[in-house]
Amino acid sequence: MASTPIAGTATLGAVPLRQDAQIIGLVSVAHLISHFSQLLLPPLFPWLKEALGASYTELGFLMTVFFGVSCAVQAASGFWVDKYGPRPVLFMGLGLIGVAALGFSLVNSYGGLLVFVVLAGVGNGVFHPVDYTLINKKVSAPRLGHAYSTHGLSGSLGWALAPAVLVPITMASSYRVALQVASAMAFAVLVLLWFKRKELVMPSDPPRQATEFVAKSQNFAFLRIPAVWACFGFFLLFAIVISVIQAFAPEAARHLHGLPVGMAAACLTIYMVCSAGGMVLGGFLASDPARCERVVGIAFACAAALSLVLGLAPLPSLAVPVLFAMMGFAAGTAGPSRDLLVKKTTPDNATGRVYGVVYAGLDIGQATAPLLFGPLMDRGQFVGVFIGLAMVQLLLIGGAFNVRKARRT
Repeated sequence: MASTPIAGTATLGAVPLRQDAQIIGLVSVAHLISHFSQLLLPPLFPWLKEALGASYTELGFLMTVFFGVSCAVQAASGFWVDKYGPRPVLFMGLGLIGVAALGFSLVNSYGGLLVFVVLAGVGNGVFHPVDYTLINKKVSAPRLGHAYSTHGLSGSLGWALAPAVLVPITMASSYRVALQVASAMAFAVLVLLWFKRKELVMPSDPPRQATEFVAKSQNFAFLRIPAVWACFGFFLLFAIVISVIQAFAPEAARHLHGLPVGMAAACLTIYMVCSAGGMVLGGFLASDPARCERVVGIAFACAAALSLVLGLAPLPSLAVPVLFAMMGFAAGTAGPSRDLLVKKTTPDNATGRVYGVVYAGLDIGQATAPLLFGPLMDRGQFVGVFIGLAMVQLLLIGGAFNVRKARRT
C-alpha cells in the first residue's frame, strides 16, 4: 500500500503560529495529566502497604489491571473519537482520572483501590487517539514535528512530576492529601479545556444526532493494513524499553556499579529529563518526514550501545547517571519521528481508530516487560537486564524500517 497523503492539515501560511501553539498547548497539558495518572500509586506504595496491609505483589497487580484496562479502552476509544469527535472523549478521560484519584484518597481497602484503578485505566486509555486526532487534523503540516515533540515532552514531564508532587505532600501530610491534590490537578485541567472547548472542535466533528458514522466494514477496514500492525509491534517494543528503564534499569545499575540508593533513584529522573530535551531536537529532525526511519534507527542504535556499556563495562559511580542521561537524550530524539511513522500510515477518516490500536501496543508492552525482566532481577542477572534492554532497542531499529516496508506493500 502506498503511503497515504496527509489530510485535514492546513498549510503553514494559512494557519497562524498562535493558533497552532494553542492547540499544541491544550493537548499537551492534557497528555501531562495522562502520564501523571500512570504514576499516581507506585510512588505511594510504601504508605499504601502500611495503611492497607497489602503486599507489594498485590500493589503491583493494581498496575497490571490499570494497563490492561487502558489497553482495551485505547483500542475502543479510537472508534469513539472518529464517531463523536475528540472533545467529549477527552473530557470523559480527564473526569475519570479526577474521580479515580479522589477515590484512591478515600477508600480504606485494597478492593476499593481496585475499583478506582479500573476507572483510572479507562480515563488513561482515551488520550492517545484524542491527542493525535487533534494534532494531525488541527496543526499545520510544517509544525507537526514540533507538535509531536511538545506532546512527548509533556508526557515525560508528567512521569517526572508525579513522584515530585506526591511524595513530598505525603511526607508532609498524608498520602490521602497527596491524592486529593492530584485529583484537583486533573479537574483544573478539565476546567481549562472546558473554557477553551471551542478550540477543540474540528469542522469534521459530526453532530451528536448524526446518522450512522460509516458502515461496519469501513470501520474495520484499517485493520487489514499491514503497516498498522507493524506500528503496533513497534510501539509494543518501545513500551518494553520504557518499562525496563522505569522499573529495573536503575536498580540493576546500582547492583552492578555500587551506586548509592539515592543516586540510583536519580538515574530515572535524569533519563526522563534528558529524554524531554531530546524530544526538542527530535521535533526539528522530524520536520522532514522522509527521514523519520533513519532518525529512529540512529537514535536507538546509540541507546543500545549505551545500554551495553552500562551492562558490560566497569564504571565509576558518577559515570552511570551520565550514561543514563545520554541514553535518555538519544531515545527522546526518536520520539517525534516515531509518531510520524504512525501519521504516515494512517488512512483518511481513521485517525482515532489507527492510533487507538497502535498505541494499545504501549499498554501491552508495559504489562509484558515485568514478566520478561522481573525474573532476571530476581535471579541477580543484572547484566542480562542491560543486554536484554539493548536487544529490544536494536529490534526497534528493524521495527521502524519494517513499518516503511509494510507501508509500501
